[in-house]
Amino acid sequence: MEIILKEDIIGLGFKNDIVNVKSGYGRNYLIPQGKGVIASPSAKKVLAENLKQQAHKLAAQKAAAEDCAAQFEGVALTIPAKVSVTGQLYGSVGVAAVVEELKKLGKEIDRKIVTMKDAKKVGDYVALIHFHKEVTVEIPVKVVAENEPEPVVEQKAPVAEEAAPEEEAPVVEEETLEEEEPAAE
Repeated sequence: MEIILKEDIIGLGFKNDIVNVKSGYGRNYLIPQGKGVIASPSAKKVLAENLKQQAHKLAAQKAAAEDCAAQFEGVALTIPAKVSVTGQLYGSVGVAAVVEELKKLGKEIDRKIVTMKDAKKVGDYVALIHFHKEVTVEIPVKVVAENEPEPVVEQKAPVAEEAAPEEEAPVVEEETLEEEEPAAE
């Protein structure tokens, strides 16, 4: 089923794009939510006319998106996270953490335009910021250990020089308490 999108949907398409979706997704979600309309021949003609009339406006939006993207050039994030001894994170580092770190740098953006695979281990990742359908910025994200995990040290048992016979521990008999019957009222 062909749908004309009325707004940007990350992972599917951008506003005024014609996309193919499964009919259930289109009829049960996109159309009732106002996020798209059926791409009939007449709707396609209206879309083409609107795009033709709004060409200069779209060029201005793209230029504004490029200006915003220029502010994020050269930005690299280091996000500290709590780590277990094995190097696994307690939880994960995702889009929300990236947006918070950008906010600390004075760069506020909507978290809906940021995509990133959740980080579950210490390492290097990439966050993508989609300003426009043709303007995307990659931000390197380094997840580091907030608390340096203590290395696991194997302790060796002391080796006895002579094998001494083991002494038997005295056996203590446990006293058994008789359960008292509850008093009848």
